[in-house]
Amino acid sequence: MNARVHGGPGRDGAARFDFSTNANACGPCPQALAAVQAADATRYPDPAATRLRAALAAFHGIAVERIVPAASASEFIFRITAWAARGGVRQVALPAHAYGDYAHAAAAWGLAIAQEAELAWACEPSSPLGQAERPLQECIAAGATVVLDRAYEPLRLSGACSLHDASLERVWQLWSPNKALGLAGVRGAYAIAPATGAAAAEELEALAPSWPLGAHGMAMLLAWCEEGVQQWVQDSRATLRSWKSRQQALCRDLGWRVEPSDANFFVASAPTLVDALPRLRRHGVQLRDCASFGLPGHVRLGVQTPEAQDALARAWQELA
Repeated sequence: MNARVHGGPGRDGAARFDFSTNANACGPCPQALAAVQAADATRYPDPAATRLRAALAAFHGIAVERIVPAASASEFIFRITAWAARGGVRQVALPAHAYGDYAHAAAAWGLAIAQEAELAWACEPSSPLGQAERPLQECIAAGATVVLDRAYEPLRLSGACSLHDASLERVWQLWSPNKALGLAGVRGAYAIAPATGAAAAEELEALAPSWPLGAHGMAMLLAWCEEGVQQWVQDSRATLRSWKSRQQALCRDLGWRVEPSDANFFVASAPTLVDALPRLRRHGVQLRDCASFGLPGHVRLGVQTPEAQDALARAWQELA
């Protein structure tokens, strides 16, 4: 079985200064955290997620039938891949550099990877590069089922989505707010079906287990719809822009090459940088090797606090 590669804590536990994930370093959002902590874990949540569906539909201004709750973004990736395979899809189109679960799900169902396919994945801003990587309009025009992963849209610090509202109505949108809220350990996500996809949404629901969302995930997603939480996310983006500018300048001062990005993370490279990752980890600093994204020799850095940035600079200079 192919290993799943992710950022964040591993067998050695959490690093003190963790640049390897893309969670909002301003977090956790106090209002969302309080909602999660107050969740009643002694009872089953509503299996139909009635209140949550209504809140999400109102938040996005769409029909409630288009909301598909999910245990996590990764769970939905596997579920919609299963749905596509059951419907006769045999090929999947992936971004050049992307989250590994798109390919893992395709492999699990024996689907081939192709440049043009009936199921097409996209992510904007993409990970690891934080850019728009695919000509989505071409995928839509070709009649593919397009799934746009919008995990990092709330953490977009510049630029704009390549699709306008009318085009967004023709694709699946996958939202996982836990990163934007600084609550990556709380699992919970939802998808928005295309405007004409109510029947497909029902089929996706039929493929889900009972209670895909626990009480804590449901509480987080309900908080996501609240005005105060959205204001906190908006305010955090201003802080992240400042921290990002400082962090990119610091990396350049260290002699690293920094790639452009619209998100709260970016890719960098330097001779021996990847080889030094284990030693940096022993100094309490963790970066994300981009080899699993198809970018060997590069690392991804989530934007972190100035304190963490200074720790990164000290660790690198000590190694040098």
